[in-house]
Amino acid sequence: MIDIKLIRQNPDIVKDALRKRGESMNIIDDILRVDGEWRDTITKINELRARRNEISKSVARLKKEGKDSEAQSLIEEGKRIGEEIKKLESKEKELQSKLNDLLLRIPNIPHESVPIGSDESQNVEVRRWGEPRKFDFSPLAHWDLGPAWKLMDFERASKLSGSRFTVMYGKLAKLERALISFMLDVHTKEHGYTEVWVPHLVKRETITITGQLPKFEEELYLTEKDDLFLIPTAEVPLVALHSNEILEEKELPRKYVAYTPCYRREAGSYGKDVRGMIRQHQFDKVELVWITTPERSFDDLEQLVKDAEVILQKLELPYRIVSLCTGDLGFTASKTYDIEVWLPSYNAYKEISSCSNVTDFQARRGNIRYRRRSDGKLTLVHTLNGSGIAVGRALVAILENYQQSDGSVKVPDVLVPYTGFEVIP
Repeated sequence: MIDIKLIRQNPDIVKDALRKRGESMNIIDDILRVDGEWRDTITKINELRARRNEISKSVARLKKEGKDSEAQSLIEEGKRIGEEIKKLESKEKELQSKLNDLLLRIPNIPHESVPIGSDESQNVEVRRWGEPRKFDFSPLAHWDLGPAWKLMDFERASKLSGSRFTVMYGKLAKLERALISFMLDVHTKEHGYTEVWVPHLVKRETITITGQLPKFEEELYLTEKDDLFLIPTAEVPLVALHSNEILEEKELPRKYVAYTPCYRREAGSYGKDVRGMIRQHQFDKVELVWITTPERSFDDLEQLVKDAEVILQKLELPYRIVSLCTGDLGFTASKTYDIEVWLPSYNAYKEISSCSNVTDFQARRGNIRYRRRSDGKLTLVHTLNGSGIAVGRALVAILENYQQSDGSVKVPDVLVPYTGFEVIP
């Protein structure tokens, strides 16, 4: 959430940020109008309350002096003021709710280092690692390899749950599990993250903190009877762990890692990546979350990206890093790097991790603060998040990049201790 003070004092800054994102700027004028009406209403309420207090004191004095008729006249005025206050208090609550809803719909302000652009075609490549493999045979896509071995089953998944779900058996199911364990071990043992096991169902207020609500409710799975949401990423519960808490600066940064299944309706992506496992309604992900200070958050973002990169380096999968332009930036992010792994089936790099600095955008929604060592002042934390990495897409990348001419797939060396086998099938 953007600070209302910034909108009041420098609305052009926020309008310019929306323009760079390709968003309508009209909402800022709506906010200023509602905010002005809300503040006027508060002023009127305070003035009426002050007048009512004066009347109360005057009535007591007049009764003491035996001037009952004058006192009665003031009592009647006090009653009228009381009714007016009730009406204005109801109006104030409605305006506050409307203002809050508008504020929740404004995306974060892009950092000055974010490239200006309208869409993903204007993202900027930062670096590459590894070289795409040159095959001396025609490589198969994962959606052909898996079913050929009878280890990946889209038809039965569709029978169970509909489109964009997958059933895996035997070695592929174990490879998925091996990837999860491998990633968690690397991040906890080598990168200093604390592993966290979190609920997969969260309250409405919890998922509002991280920015999914109210703007993206159609993308989420909701259990209507309990008003609980299936998490689209472990970022949701990890960030909200410290909502309405005050942390000490010496405790920061806090670095959390969690494995969870993730659930997304993908309502706005019909027709994209419909084949295979690239875009699923349910998928596994190892998520990284940092809770840090404003002074170091952009340096911490660089480290977060490196932590995610290590996974692909150990798996020896070629990838590239791109800095997202303003038009492709996510709703909550101030700056984002995407890590894209090479997939032969697309003859292109595809996103496997998205690492973002959200600045104080989520902390303001969740009231997550820390006490500064220097002066004891309470300050909003900065939150960072990134996939460390998407497990299903890593599995896909292994199948496609490590396939052999005989139709088998070699298991990356670092995963063999986790799988207990070297070749699939």
